[in-house]
Amino acid sequence: MTEQSVRPQPDSLATPAGPPPGTELGTHAVLNQVPPRADGDLLSADPALVEAVAREGGDADALEGLAAVVGTERWREHARLANLHEPVLRSHDRYGHRIDEVEFHPSWHELMRTSVEHGLAAAPWRAAPGSGAHLARAAGFYLTSQVEQGHLCPISMTYASVPALRHAPDLAAAYEPGLTAQLYAPGLGEPQSKAGLLAGMSMTEKQGGSDVRSGTTVASPQPDGSYRLTGHKWFTSAPMNDLFLTLAQAPGGLTCLVLPRVLPDGTRNAIRLQRLKDKLGNRSNASSELEYDGALGWRVGDEGRGVATIIEMVSMTRLDCVLGSAATTRAAVTEAAHHVAHRSAFGCRLADQPLMQSVLADVAAESEAATMLALRLAAAVDRGETALLRLALPVAKYLVCKRTSVLVAEALECLGGNGYVEDGPLPRLYREAPLNSIWEGSGNVTALDALRAVTREPHAVDAVLAEVDAAAGADPQFDRAVAALRAELAAPDERRARRLAELTALCLQGSLLLRHAPDAVTATFLAARLGDDGPFRTAGTRPGPHAATVLDRATPHP
Repeated sequence: MTEQSVRPQPDSLATPAGPPPGTELGTHAVLNQVPPRADGDLLSADPALVEAVAREGGDADALEGLAAVVGTERWREHARLANLHEPVLRSHDRYGHRIDEVEFHPSWHELMRTSVEHGLAAAPWRAAPGSGAHLARAAGFYLTSQVEQGHLCPISMTYASVPALRHAPDLAAAYEPGLTAQLYAPGLGEPQSKAGLLAGMSMTEKQGGSDVRSGTTVASPQPDGSYRLTGHKWFTSAPMNDLFLTLAQAPGGLTCLVLPRVLPDGTRNAIRLQRLKDKLGNRSNASSELEYDGALGWRVGDEGRGVATIIEMVSMTRLDCVLGSAATTRAAVTEAAHHVAHRSAFGCRLADQPLMQSVLADVAAESEAATMLALRLAAAVDRGETALLRLALPVAKYLVCKRTSVLVAEALECLGGNGYVEDGPLPRLYREAPLNSIWEGSGNVTALDALRAVTREPHAVDAVLAEVDAAAGADPQFDRAVAALRAELAAPDERRARRLAELTALCLQGSLLLRHAPDAVTATFLAARLGDDGPFRTAGTRPGPHAATVLDRATPHP
């Protein structure tokens, strides 16, 4: 059995037939229920995204094909089925041979195929610098994340693998054509024999977690320049990928290596899948513990420079964490806005009730701020703005990802009990919401990374302040927040690292909104987050005059 193999499933993507006309089902008439969301273009329904792509120099028209696919009920059904029928580990075949393969539902493969073919994996690295390829890819990743997040883990790692692999030009030359190809080719195969490749990342171990320097996996040099790896990795997502960037202790210290799943001679590498993780969310994606039992790998970068080599991969996956969290929030806002536009209570449509308007406008304004910041960072990748990214990326990951759980919960509550049952998408979004805040460095890790940037890389601070100061004088609340930020930057303190990260991200969002967003969205955001009595009360506690305008902007319209 190979990874292309799937279990027969009773589920169908076809719409079930209704009861025969005139059939009495023994229930009363169904009234005041929200109609299903119609097929729709997620791009044209998201003005914040369209405006950000145009402002940053991208071509929104190029995204229309993908947007038309992922906005359909059929695509939402693929997402449901891929999460309902979770991946299954097949460690051995029926005869007892070790195979270490993962079996997926057909909908997983359809999700993967579409994302790869639309260039959401490593395709942008083929384009010339400054071409806007990374921005376009980020916008597509954001659109797709609104419907299904799990399959985007291997997509993200494949995207992030290329800059790390370029530390070893020979390996990059061997693998990059397959990684950047827009062809999905699942199943076992020697990498250079396959037209399309996927890459993974294997860093953490059970004794260290984020403290990757404490890893005990050993890489023993071989006479031909390769290494034999022995050790246990605690959390490796997408173990069905074709090759993995991993960290191990070589004689010269912690080193980055690449391990293909199939060796040049066609035999399987000694990468043993011990078990799949039973995760809170992201259940369509296989995450595993694995054992290197003398597995063969090749060095990427110098011995002892493992973290420095793989950090570029981590940075790119952090960008996708920000994009994915912004998209998750946007998806939740869309569901809630659709619900309140069609549901009535106490004699009035929910969308017309002032308190509901205040709550959803608050969430929608923060959703727009997250989208704008995520796309600004993607444009910085295109432009090579490394100084800005060094500080802006960890603080954006800190705040945008951490806020997602709160914002999705508020959106879910707008649906009441209907939001809490598995018939709809919000429970899955809610389980998904904490993930990006944990992966690629949880809150403390990213806040401390931002603190290191502040203390060691003054050019990063200068780049962020230049971006923030572009809106200086536009709003007194914003100006006070920037003054507070400058005070934090002048006296960095580990105990206040979270405050520094939060304030930096808020000022970046505020600057973008003041320069580019409608006044109603900006005023709603600033009042709730930078007001005189402090930020981040529960949604809707600072009602303003623009709630109906902001809510209407976030509501799907036929």
